[in-house]
Amino acid sequence: MTDKATKQYEAMLAHFRRTAGERGFTVDPAQQPAVERLSRLAGEFARTGLLVRRPPRHVYLWGPVGRGKSWLVNTFLDGLATPRKRRLHFHDFFRRLHEGVALHAADGHRDPTGERIAAVDRAVDELLGDCRVLVFDEFHAHDAGDAMLVARLFRTLLDRRITLVTTSNYPPAGLMPNPLYHHLFEPTIRLIEERMDVVEIAGPVDFRRERQPADGTPRRFSQGARLRTGDEEGLRALGLTRPTVSEADEVVVHGRPLRAAAVRDAEAWFGFAELCEGLTSAADQLALTERFPTLVLTDVPPLADATPDGRRRFADLVDVCCDRDVRLVLIGADPIDERAPEDLLSDLDRTASRLALLGSA
Repeated sequence: MTDKATKQYEAMLAHFRRTAGERGFTVDPAQQPAVERLSRLAGEFARTGLLVRRPPRHVYLWGPVGRGKSWLVNTFLDGLATPRKRRLHFHDFFRRLHEGVALHAADGHRDPTGERIAAVDRAVDELLGDCRVLVFDEFHAHDAGDAMLVARLFRTLLDRRITLVTTSNYPPAGLMPNPLYHHLFEPTIRLIEERMDVVEIAGPVDFRRERQPADGTPRRFSQGARLRTGDEEGLRALGLTRPTVSEADEVVVHGRPLRAAAVRDAEAWFGFAELCEGLTSAADQLALTERFPTLVLTDVPPLADATPDGRRRFADLVDVCCDRDVRLVLIGADPIDERAPEDLLSDLDRTASRLALLGSA
């Protein structure tokens, strides 16, 4: 490293230690490889310039839920000197990408040479601007319908003069786990493994259980609950009242109405059939979390009894509520029934980890 790069590397290491100390903890040994790689990346940015043809290598951080991946990349981004940096959550980014692709596919824009510009490229241009480093948090690929769009997105990002830092709960080879569609994503997996430094964070400590926000206030998501049908006492303890028939309403999301049992100022009630077995997407769920601090999902079945699409949408809902810190209240059966087949329990491991943060009655 040059002197400037070494100074930036050491400054980022110190920034991680200082930020952890301010939050009342130290960097976990399992997080140290990621801290080292991100600190080296800060040094690499210090030595890049007009004479450097390529940006620093991309970084892919992965590990089980609760191992501090988001804290690591947020701390890195806060300590990075360049203003040309962005952090985008996968659900939010992908929703906006869909909207941009639809817009540009419709307008058929052409560049001055008359060649058609790919709608994905133009949408990414608008989302990223002159970004030099992009943190792409909570990346995953489950939806076969989106597989090709995600693949094109990654090729577009990796071919630009930006450095991509991605977090995921899956190793690259574990993306698109459905065996019926996994082969569609294998070229993207190979691209990730070739072009990104893959760093695992897999310590035994789940920091979501260990740490509260710096101001001492509990996370809203952890104030949610899993209740059995008919548990009126549990509802009262949460400050909730069961909807009346007259409260039934619709919530319009992306131009399409969703039937709700109740729509109140700070909460909305939906049935599992409507929100998970219906034709909804993670983008729809994200829109709901932006409007309602509390979401209540009723008639929840054991997920072994749900359709594969219903299980995926339920997992997306849990992810979105956890990541956006929205209180989620589930009413019905235990979603992760221990009688479920072993392969299903394995697929739902991340969902089970996040549901464990909710109280139960």
